[in-house]
Amino acid sequence: MSYLASHNRYDTMTYNRSGRSGLKLPAISLGLWHNFGGIDSVEKGREMVRRAFDLGITHFDLANNYGPPPGSAELSFGSILKADFEAYRDELIISTKAGYGMWEGPYGDFGSKKYLVSSLDQSLKRMGLDYVDIFYHHRPDPNTPLEETMAALDLIVRQGKALYVGLSNYKPEQTREASRILKQLGTPCLIHQPSYSMINRHVEDGLLDVLDEEGIGSIVFSPLAKGMLSDRYLNGIAPDSRAAGPSVFLRPEEITDELIVKLRKLNEMAAGRGQKLSQMALAWVLRGGRVTSALIGASKVSQIEDAVQALAVAHFTDEELTLIDQILQ
Repeated sequence: MSYLASHNRYDTMTYNRSGRSGLKLPAISLGLWHNFGGIDSVEKGREMVRRAFDLGITHFDLANNYGPPPGSAELSFGSILKADFEAYRDELIISTKAGYGMWEGPYGDFGSKKYLVSSLDQSLKRMGLDYVDIFYHHRPDPNTPLEETMAALDLIVRQGKALYVGLSNYKPEQTREASRILKQLGTPCLIHQPSYSMINRHVEDGLLDVLDEEGIGSIVFSPLAKGMLSDRYLNGIAPDSRAAGPSVFLRPEEITDELIVKLRKLNEMAAGRGQKLSQMALAWVLRGGRVTSALIGASKVSQIEDAVQALAVAHFTDEELTLIDQILQ
């Protein structure tokens, strides 16, 4: 049976304007960094993408190297688009990136015009698309002039291969200068994608201020701090958790006794709000309207459903915010 999207998919999702642009993004977006690669079940991924869209999640975030192996997440997503979403393409925001190592030789990494244009051409073929909605430079390149990298992003928009451009992992002053160059070229920066969570607050040291001043939106990855802000570590490291496996993203030594005590206190606070810890953590990064969207990963449908339910209790009192800061000192 072919997929028919839920008729009430837009009824409960919150949509926020990205900076000073005309584009609105869902408060919760779905990232395909993990669980959509060549080693994963395409049918399971298909089930998650369908459910996400039925819940009002219109934004799906990829990168050229997502997998494993690199490129396979885009291939999997392309097969899902072809099977289920051709009729809904104009309701979707699809983003991809380039900036990390993708292929051998001197032209498959960082930020040259050669690499960025070639990479996006490959991404479009893998996904079966004529264009993406957002194309990001994934990380700064210390050896390529910023003018060249930004000119490549501007060229990509003028070629019709992307509607908007964004940055990821750029520091505040790098972001300000990149934004200046893009404005001069006539292709303003739409969005910045940094990491941000209750535990990792580096964006508060200048980056959010730059984004406000430049009129740039933000979508934050790892809002659950690599899974630490969930119920997976309240009693230590569960045998089937990310920290117990071979993951390079979360090491066992990061789950300290001191952290577990803090997580338990946060979990008690979330329960008092009628939420799971993960839901409170998502609501927290979205508080105050400075973050456009929280980018989640998922390995099963229920995690997507939980994330969207976080928006039902989005407000924090001053006392609650103060208590969170005290717990995490």
